[in-house]
Amino acid sequence: METVERPSHIGRKIGRIRELRGMKQETLAEELGISQQAVSKIEQSETIENDKLEKIATVLGVSKEGIENFSDENILNIISNTFTSNDSSTINAINVQPNFNPLDKVVELYERLLKAEQEKNAYLEKLMKEK
Repeated sequence: METVERPSHIGRKIGRIRELRGMKQETLAEELGISQQAVSKIEQSETIENDKLEKIATVLGVSKEGIENFSDENILNIISNTFTSNDSSTINAINVQPNFNPLDKVVELYERLLKAEQEKNAYLEKLMKEK
C-alpha cells in the first residue's frame, strides 16, 4: 500500500503558530498592516510568497524555516522531552495525601457560612427596626 504525501499547507501552520502564541487574527493583521480578512485568506492558502512569509515569521517571533517545518507532533515531542518540574508539585498532584480530615474542613466552612448568615440577619433586623 502506497501512502500519499500531502503537500505542506503553510497557511494552516501560520494559523496554528498564531494560536499557540495567543495571538488573534486582528492582532497579526494590525502588525502586518493588512486586514483581518487578508490574514484569514493567508491562513487558508496552501502556499505563500517568500517575502510575505518572512514578514509573518518576524511578527510571530519565529523563523521562516520554523513555519515551514512546523508540526504539532514536533511541538509535543519537544515539550515532553524538555519538561522538568523542579518542585514536587507534579508528584504531589498525582499522589495527594492531605494531612487534615476533609470532613473537618467541610464542618468549619459550614460554621463560617452559618455565622455570616446570622450576622446578615442581625443587620437586616436592625435596619428594619430603624425604619
